[in-house]
Amino acid sequence: MILRESIVPPRHAIPDTALQMSRISIFAAIACLMLLGGCTRGLDIGVTTIKPASLDELKTYVLKRKPDFEQFKLRGPYAVTVHKDRELRLSATERIDADLYLSASPERAPLVILLHGLDNSKQTHGYQALHLASWGMHSLSLQLPNNGPWVTNGHTLARMVKSIHDRPEIIDRRIDPQRIVLAGHSFGGTSVAVALAQGAPAVGGILLDPAGVSRTLPDHLGKIRVPVMVVSSDARVSVARNRDDFYDYMQGDVAEISISGASHEDAQFPLETAMPEAGTHTSARDDAQLSFVGALASAAFSLGFTGALDYAWSSFDAALRSGILLDARRK
Repeated sequence: MILRESIVPPRHAIPDTALQMSRISIFAAIACLMLLGGCTRGLDIGVTTIKPASLDELKTYVLKRKPDFEQFKLRGPYAVTVHKDRELRLSATERIDADLYLSASPERAPLVILLHGLDNSKQTHGYQALHLASWGMHSLSLQLPNNGPWVTNGHTLARMVKSIHDRPEIIDRRIDPQRIVLAGHSFGGTSVAVALAQGAPAVGGILLDPAGVSRTLPDHLGKIRVPVMVVSSDARVSVARNRDDFYDYMQGDVAEISISGASHEDAQFPLETAMPEAGTHTSARDDAQLSFVGALASAAFSLGFTGALDYAWSSFDAALRSGILLDARRK
């Protein structure tokens, strides 16, 4: 296995010569250019002004202040190390390909595992994973069969989470196995739901405009006992298949908000779209993608550091009043 690494510092730490990196890997160039310019296709991402001395200080600082969804749209204070095409071995015969994003914080920290949807890949969630790691949460973007079967992918995900929980050093010794969060987009949301129903040792889940594909999904959803945040597209723009099932059939703590004006594709954010020469085109809207990023980061921070949704839920108040977020509901 070959790992390609890139160290991605906060924007202010990158020298001007970073723009001359034409001979390094395309992925590293994309990441560095994003963090240098602070933009994605012209959109100013920005970077937080918080400069914590430790991860505990960051946690304390954030959680003791008024919850703010907007702050999580900004990049966090930590540099990120990217390991592409990391091979995870579940057994002698079963291996999973993934991209790993490690936060520079030396302390043990949560791990957020992201899973793509139909006809998509681990690269589809590259910026989201990098963004989460900049906020002190290690991230793993998985590549599973992208045409399903999604229930089977859920069983695979559950086994993988169990392996990481039991032996976090297979990823990194700084992974806190008691703070694993699962996130899935579209039909990947079905897989995350199945994994949680199977008892995957995660503190909670985040479903990015999830789509339901299995007749057994309601049964799985009814077995989930950890908090779940559903971040949906705008129903006036697009509605994923059986999306309401995810809220309706879960019996525990489940909350849902929608991103105003967002489509199903906006719940993804590939790094490659940062550079027009990468040749990637999408109908996704920059501001809607960034709102998905902010909601994802707020929910992951809430689940990863408190084990509950309360902080994230409170962080949405101002955005709901302004109309950036819509249709909030919580059981």
